[in-house]
Amino acid sequence: MIILGIDPGTAIMGYGLIEQKGNHLKALTYACWRTPAHMPLAERLLILHEQIDPFLREYHPDHMAIEELFFNRNTTTALAVGHARGVAMLASAQNRIPVYEYTPLQVKQAVVGYGRADKNQVQQMVKGLLGLDQIPKPDDTADALAIAICHAHSHALGRRMEEFR
Repeated sequence: MIILGIDPGTAIMGYGLIEQKGNHLKALTYACWRTPAHMPLAERLLILHEQIDPFLREYHPDHMAIEELFFNRNTTTALAVGHARGVAMLASAQNRIPVYEYTPLQVKQAVVGYGRADKNQVQQMVKGLLGLDQIPKPDDTADALAIAICHAHSHALGRRMEEFR
């Protein structure tokens, strides 16, 4: 199964494409899409869509996993991230790729085994689980890979649970 993890954002949207074969996970490609800070939001969202859509058409992942919106005190940032999430989810729907959402707590629990793990612990586990030589940079990329790993673990567990029904 090929899984695309997305860490949404309007300035930087991290992505990580992994392959799951049984219990083995392999990073296929990972980086981030960026937009210029000086542009109006609508143009930035268009740029993101123009980057995501061809990527999905080229790699056509089986699933997209995306971080759920986390509301904090900065509502402007939360709204912008929500717009970016919407663009990624729309592109996924246009390409008939199912979308799965995970909270930061779920991602940390699935990757590290502890829902309150810090960023460095998550990054070290991403590096180890995918057999990478170094921690992916920027942080958004490592986060996207962690989201993809979370889905790989969660989806595999869900399939096993259904076998017992």
